Amino acid sequence: MKDILEEIVRWKRLEVEGQKAALSPREIHRMAESCMEHPARAASMSRALMEDDHGIIAEFKRKSPSKGWIKEDGKAEVIPLSYERNGAAALSILTDGKYFGGDMDFIRKARPLVTLPILRKDFIVDEYQLFQARCIGADAVLLIAAALTKEDAMTMRTMARELRLEVLLEIHDDSELDYVDINADMIGVNNRNLGTFHTSVENSFRMADMLPKDKVLVSESGIGDADTIRLLRQAGYRGFLMGEHFMRAEDPGAALGQFLRLLG
Repeated sequence: MKDILEEIVRWKRLEVEGQKAALSPREIHRMAESCMEHPARAASMSRALMEDDHGIIAEFKRKSPSKGWIKEDGKAEVIPLSYERNGAAALSILTDGKYFGGDMDFIRKARPLVTLPILRKDFIVDEYQLFQARCIGADAVLLIAAALTKEDAMTMRTMARELRLEVLLEIHDDSELDYVDINADMIGVNNRNLGTFHTSVENSFRMADMLPKDKVLVSESGIGDADTIRLLRQAGYRGFLMGEHFMRAEDPGAALGQFLRLLG
C-alpha cells in the first residue's frame, strides 16, 4: 500500500484552507473565546484514564482507509452514549470525512449527551483545527508526530493548552521519541503504521521502556482481547484506544460492556 499518511496530510491541508475560506480564522477565534466563556461539560481525559480501572477509550469510527466502511449507519447520538453507559473511560470520535467517514458534527451531537471526555480524532495540521475542536466541544486533540515537525507540534501543544484542550501525542517508533519533549498530557503509541497500515500490538510493548513513566501512556489500535490489556497495563499503559473491535459489533456499546466483564 502506498504511503496513505502523506496523501491524507496533503488533502487535510487543502480541506483546512477551504474551511478558512468559509469561516475566517478571526471568526473561529472569536467563536472559540465565546465557547471558553461558556464551556460544555469539559473533562480531563488524562485524569479519567488514570482514575479508571480499565482505561478504555472507546472510538466512534465508521470507516477505515484500508478496510472501507465499518458501520456506515453508525449514529453519533447513539453509540457514544452507549459507550459511556457500558463503562468507557473516555471517547474518541473521528472527524475526518474523506478517509474515515467522520464529521465535526458527530462531536457536537455527542457532547450534550455524555459526560466523558471526548478526543477529537483527526489529522491536525493547522492551529485552525484546534479552535474548531474547542468550538465543537472536544476535551482533547490528537497530534500525530509523523504528520508534524517537532516545532509545529510544540506550537500546537502550546495553543491547545491556551484553549484548555489536552493533547494526546501519537508516536509510532523510536525515531519519534524526541517529540516527547513537547510535554503533551498523554503519549500514545500507535500499533498501526500510518504509512502501510500494518498493525502489531507488539509495538506498544517494544516502546514501553523508552517512554517517560510520569506520563499517561496510551496504546492505540490492534487491541482485541482482555489478556493483552492486562499485559499492557503491567508494561505501564493506562489508556487503550479501541474502535474497530467494537464498531464491527451489531451493538458497539454492548460489545464494550461484554469486553469489560472479561477484564473483570
